[in-house]
Amino acid sequence: MASETPTIRQTAWVSVIPQFLFMGLLLLVFHQISSENAVLYGAVTYLSISYILRNFIPKSHRKGLSLYNENRFLEGIDSFQKSYDFFCQHNYLDKYRYLLLLSSSKMGYKETALNNIAFGYSQIGDGKKAKEYYERLLVEFPKNGIAKVALKMIDSFEKSE
Repeated sequence: MASETPTIRQTAWVSVIPQFLFMGLLLLVFHQISSENAVLYGAVTYLSISYILRNFIPKSHRKGLSLYNENRFLEGIDSFQKSYDFFCQHNYLDKYRYLLLLSSSKMGYKETALNNIAFGYSQIGDGKKAKEYYERLLVEFPKNGIAKVALKMIDSFEKSE
């Protein structure tokens, strides 16, 4: 099901290297156990681990994305706030997401959560809250280009009124 809500996913290509190394390690382990079907078992194991890590640890994040795809922004904001809080409490998961969650996203979960909260507020018409979260996003993540562009757009609307 295609969403009408725009999605931006930036990939940190360097993060693919540890994932290939992990996959290679799995292949080596299964080759040592049994060289027959080692590739199949290694690939299935990698995909299973990847699926479990990406779907069960960032539960609130995935729920927020699902809610946004259904245009349920107010509920999605709450889910992204829970995601942000979770990854603040477990900062190492976000910092080392390439290794621990097999995620190759350039933006971490905390950065993405703040970005999505700001976007959600803009979609429900609360420009003041949207601006507040984009500014907060830039305080925590000064290089976030999405927030910079969004704030310029908000400022241009405010000046034209």
